[in-house]
Amino acid sequence: MNIHPQILVFAGSLVAIIALAGLAALLKLGGKPVLVSESEAARVAGEVWDGFAPVAVALDREGSAALIRDGEGRIMLVKRHGNKFAGRILDARAGAQAAGGVIEVSPGEVRYGDVRLAIDEAASWAAAINRLHRDHDA
Repeated sequence: MNIHPQILVFAGSLVAIIALAGLAALLKLGGKPVLVSESEAARVAGEVWDGFAPVAVALDREGSAALIRDGEGRIMLVKRHGNKFAGRILDARAGAQAAGGVIEVSPGEVRYGDVRLAIDEAASWAAAINRLHRDHDA
């Protein structure tokens, strides 16, 4: 039987890719990280901004994002970014809208993007974020 060399190369590459994907799955590489507790969200906030000491945390029900307030009244928005978390301290450019237990936060940074969170007390978090405008203008 005569098999074209390109078919052998293709088949060998396909076997190698499947083997590497299986190895990555076996080692549990990649995947989507999840914030499972307030203490984990606090740890992430500390990694984003050194010395950020949370006093209130609102975790998204799916664990993909969180809103975190510190003792100085600053509010940090943390969201999943690839297989890690990224965070921003919100300022006067930020805005939020809440409806039915869901809050949509616009950090005022195009590259960071808007974030939707399903949290308890969505309306009070939205009000706190929207007060950042007033506190800045006063």
